[in-house]
Amino acid sequence: MKKYDVILFDLDGTLTDPEEGITKSVQYALSKFGIDVSDRTLLYPFIGPPLKDAFMELYNFSEADAMMAIKYYRERYEVKGLFENIPYEGIDRLLESLVNKGKKLIVATSKPEKFAVEIMKHFDLAKYFTYIAGAAMDESRNTKSAVIEYALQTCGITDTSSVLMVGDRKYDVIGARQMSMDCAGVLYGYGTEKEMREAAPAYICATIDELDKLIV
Repeated sequence: MKKYDVILFDLDGTLTDPEEGITKSVQYALSKFGIDVSDRTLLYPFIGPPLKDAFMELYNFSEADAMMAIKYYRERYEVKGLFENIPYEGIDRLLESLVNKGKKLIVATSKPEKFAVEIMKHFDLAKYFTYIAGAAMDESRNTKSAVIEYALQTCGITDTSSVLMVGDRKYDVIGARQMSMDCAGVLYGYGTEKEMREAAPAYICATIDELDKLIV
């Protein structure tokens, strides 16, 4: 087990459970296109990847329609969905433990940075993090590798050998690999075990306690 001094955390499905806010906002956006999805579990694949990619891949939207869907999504998300969200049990304890052990923590999320900062402050989690890096509102920085690169550059980190990415979807694993970093995939979020094992992160943790033991 390598020693990691800097830990990058995904947000949705890793630090907090955003299911209600995201799926209801996606429902709202899809309804504008005459698409009715009453079973919100069918919208779980929207939790994690960039929204434009999700609308295009899951509902075959054109790029123009996907951008319009994002606009509709944000109409609801900015007002209600943002805080229809809850930190995972034990995450506060994990973050406090890591900071007390001298680890540098950074958020790297595909959620727009503006929303990520609001959420982290609302749940009093921002205090543990050196920086909260997210996607750009105009979709110009919307891949996980681009967000990770931006986070590292902003924090002045050039050596990724002691940096670990933590996330619940294949996008976190792929993004970390593209930036020459190890990744710990967690199974308590919204990625399936099959998805995670196929993505092949350096480590897989079923629980927050396992993640704590892995890093510490």
